[in-house]
Amino acid sequence: MAATILDGKALGARIDERTAQRVTTFVDEHGRRPCLTVVLVGEDPASQVYVRNKIRRCGQTGIESREHRLGVDVGEDELLRLIRALNHADDVDGILVQLPLPDHIDAALVLEAIAAEKDVDGFHPDNAGRLASGMPRFVPCTPRGAMHLIHEVHENLQGLHAVVVGRSTIVGRPMAQLLLMADATVTIAHSKTKDLTSTCLDADILIAAVGRPKIISGGMVKPGATVIDVGINRIDDGGKGRLVGDVDYDQVMGHAGAITPVPGGVGPMTIACLLENTVDAAIMRMA
Repeated sequence: MAATILDGKALGARIDERTAQRVTTFVDEHGRRPCLTVVLVGEDPASQVYVRNKIRRCGQTGIESREHRLGVDVGEDELLRLIRALNHADDVDGILVQLPLPDHIDAALVLEAIAAEKDVDGFHPDNAGRLASGMPRFVPCTPRGAMHLIHEVHENLQGLHAVVVGRSTIVGRPMAQLLLMADATVTIAHSKTKDLTSTCLDADILIAAVGRPKIISGGMVKPGATVIDVGINRIDDGGKGRLVGDVDYDQVMGHAGAITPVPGGVGPMTIACLLENTVDAAIMRMA
């Protein structure tokens, strides 16, 4: 029996509807719209697409969006000056610096420069620490979106074994923290894990967040497991670029109970959660 497909576009649209209602309430109470400012450095094609999608979704939910485009050769000091100015801008609620940044810019330094109360990506060390201590303020958007999708299948995670393949600070580690907070039993696997297959086969919930195309095959998935594919990889398919995930979708469909597609799974949810975080930031700043 084929797996249930978890439609991130449809779920993201429902979340956007709730966000739009929250924006309307915020405007009624404060006389202005929540504001997200996006900083884009350089002309990376994928980054430009991501930023366009974020700006478009802001417009659909009523969030004000602003964009700062900087050349690829911009100095680190100039970028930091811009962030400091945005930190002090009373009418800016959320700041997002689109990654990746050029090699001459220290991404960690830039992300730490964003005021923690405006860090709607959830990457600031203060926000990471709050999540690790069980008192989250802003949760990174991709793990937050993945949890929404998981809860479409599992109302209660208590007693379930979740395996997160990937240990990045952007996805893997915060994903594990959220699963722990939901009372799942959590294993983190990575490139140094011995016998990845047996580890994955023990998972009731399997999250793939490695950035390697089709690393998760059908033989690595427990029958009936929920599979969340965070990977977005562009491969050459007969001379044409094609997006695939970290999961071999066609193989795993015959094993999983539920699965996210790529594209159309976690990606739309990431933006939906960015908009949720932006409204959260606006409300907290006005409290």
